[in-house]
Amino acid sequence: MKSFTFADMSSITRTQLGDQVPLELFRTIRLIGLYQGLPMGGKGTTLTVGRKIGDSLPVNSLEELLQLIQDLKIGIPRILSREEGIVRVAMDDCFCKGLPVMDEKMVCDLEGAIMEGALSRIWGKRVNVRETKCNVSGHEHCEYEIRF
Repeated sequence: MKSFTFADMSSITRTQLGDQVPLELFRTIRLIGLYQGLPMGGKGTTLTVGRKIGDSLPVNSLEELLQLIQDLKIGIPRILSREEGIVRVAMDDCFCKGLPVMDEKMVCDLEGAIMEGALSRIWGKRVNVRETKCNVSGHEHCEYEIRF
């Protein structure tokens, strides 16, 4: 069976509705459909899906990945720090910005898994990305720790 590719996703021929869908729909699919509809809050599914998406992205460096994340309006990423084996990335204007604060709740694991999948392919080794801050937890931005 043929699989879809990331390139297939840009083939949009909707003449009346175009290429945009409301953020409310994306949030509903993620936070109600996946997190509330699947066992364990959909965590395993979200990580598997995100890694697969990341692996398929047409990027060849961390900088290209961060630019694509912004171009796709996932958020506005910026590198906070780089040290041996660790990169910290903040995500401003993330999809969760403006949602009600729920103490200690992290909801942006899909974005981290996308980065993990892309960087594992780019760098040719196992990469681990963990969300350490989230708007939903009351932080000013979402933040990820990339370990390789």
